[in-house]
Amino acid sequence: MTVLKNGVAQPNEWVRVADDAALPDGAKVIVSLERWQNERDALRGRNAAIGVSLKSDQSPLLIADDLDQLSLVALEFPKFTDGRAFSYARVLRDRLKYRGEIRAFGQVLRDQYLFMLRCGIDTIEPPAEKRVEGYAEALREFSVFYQPTGDQRRTAISLRHSPESAAA
Repeated sequence: MTVLKNGVAQPNEWVRVADDAALPDGAKVIVSLERWQNERDALRGRNAAIGVSLKSDQSPLLIADDLDQLSLVALEFPKFTDGRAFSYARVLRDRLKYRGEIRAFGQVLRDQYLFMLRCGIDTIEPPAEKRVEGYAEALREFSVFYQPTGDQRRTAISLRHSPESAAA
């Protein structure tokens, strides 16, 4: 499966492991929150990167004390009308200062991709039936934003009131 990381298609290096499945040796794995909570000590002892997958009703505050042990947090988008993962990404980046990879999976829509990146999500798992190129095209559709986010892009108001615009 191909993933998009900051707009660039890449092979998926992570293996999603079911709660009752054995962990593959040396592989980067994504486990459920439940498995992480039940097997935290054993998982920390692995000599490979570990990620935790959160369902849309599981707040990242549940793993706040463990973020320094996690290389990836995967956020579920179960349907396009459920936007909690956008807020969770902001909580991870802004409030919890998480600097690891944040991945979106599930109903990841092309039209939402740019906003996912602006909220702090690095990587998406596009649905298998979708063209990956369409997601990259979505990143070029807007160049000016009204809302400030953690991506450091200047907002329309800051551009309007900048010294450069006053000189024009």
